[in-house]
Amino acid sequence: AVLMGGCDKTTPALLMGALSADVPSIYMPGGPMNKTSWRGDSLGSGSDVWKYWAERGAGRLGCDAWCELEDHIAASPGHCMTMGTASTMTSITETMGMCLPGSASVPATHSAHSRMASATGRQAVELAWFDVRPSQIMTADAFDNAVTALMAMGGSTNAIVHLLAMAGRAQVPLTLERFDEISQTTPVVGNLRPAGKYVMGDLFEAGGLRALLAEIADLLKLSAPNVAGTTLGQAIAGAEVYDRDVIRERSNPICVNNSLAVLRGNLCPDGAVIKPSAAEKHLHQHRGPAVVFRNYPDLKSRIDDPSLQLTADHVIVLQNAGPLGAPGIPEWGMLPIPKYLLEQGVRDMVRISDARMSGTSYGACVLHVAPESFVGGPLAFVRDGDMISLDVPARTLQLEISDEELAARKASWVAPENKFTRGYGRLYFEQTTQANAGCDFRFLHADGSVDDEPAIY
Repeated sequence: AVLMGGCDKTTPALLMGALSADVPSIYMPGGPMNKTSWRGDSLGSGSDVWKYWAERGAGRLGCDAWCELEDHIAASPGHCMTMGTASTMTSITETMGMCLPGSASVPATHSAHSRMASATGRQAVELAWFDVRPSQIMTADAFDNAVTALMAMGGSTNAIVHLLAMAGRAQVPLTLERFDEISQTTPVVGNLRPAGKYVMGDLFEAGGLRALLAEIADLLKLSAPNVAGTTLGQAIAGAEVYDRDVIRERSNPICVNNSLAVLRGNLCPDGAVIKPSAAEKHLHQHRGPAVVFRNYPDLKSRIDDPSLQLTADHVIVLQNAGPLGAPGIPEWGMLPIPKYLLEQGVRDMVRISDARMSGTSYGACVLHVAPESFVGGPLAFVRDGDMISLDVPARTLQLEISDEELAARKASWVAPENKFTRGYGRLYFEQTTQANAGCDFRFLHADGSVDDEPAIY
């Protein structure tokens, strides 16, 4: 099978299907959009939408300028050219060995893309001929390499959920703890938005993903195989860096470590995720009072209400935005900052939810809180005014109430009803795992076996 994808969810979905079917497969990335600029400044898809939307909310950008920005930010076919979820997942796929070396960095409109597509088709025949299956490529070493690349690129938080789901299909024991272990020993050498300065076109011109991986070669499992019939070590051998501001030296990284961090505490017993590399550093350790929104409509209707009297020290909490509560764990996690605070110059606050956020987003956003509030996770019991403490270096997220008070709130909590009684909705609610397990169907992680094709009479 030739797996053609690009934008955020298509890549992990294709790889999950390939793992479940376990038939010879190769991935062909659609490629990122071209570099673009507006009024002399480089633009990054997604990331600059959020940046200029905040300026618009603060009254500093008019309607005409916003429309002009819209005309410039997507300058060609392709997926987002920042290191958002799309580029993160295509780069991870190359690192894992499921596409040809050098594929993920090629812009969608570059002539190299059509050559790569032809080579991918030819290699698909070879894979079928020699019966090379995804389970032979996406091994435990490949997943370790994927996590290492994720951290070195300053990649998307969404990759954590996707890789956990993929590992479940591959029967590879990947945990949140493994992400955090690798994060603490991996420097961020990719100076790529939203954590850095540049976009995928710059990475391509600087030497591509191969050159970035070569910079951290000692952290990778170089013997891991790929669909080209070689190994990761052979794939990155000889790669050169042509721009040392785009691909940093190990001695001069964007961040020494902690591209992403996994938090624990009484507010997230099964874990939560934050991207310190894309958050204001003064918020890495923060204590403040909670303001709680029950669901997304509640957030949208009240967040700009001045009577809430929010300050930059408040912690914005959104409940019921997880896999079952929303449902679908949507990208609501970059919770909006009230307009009156935007007007005061505030651009980041601590925000907590059981949702995800776009890989192009940024800020001190705590995401994927597990268990989610809908199933009775502690996030459901937070009340306005409760003090919450975040300590990224210590990897903790605490609701500052006693164990007895937490237990009393849980005892009085009334579980919301499942509104689906039949069909796909019921299947989804009965079988979907929490964020710390990949938000996939439990029965697809059963035992790793592939059923035989039924006899046809």
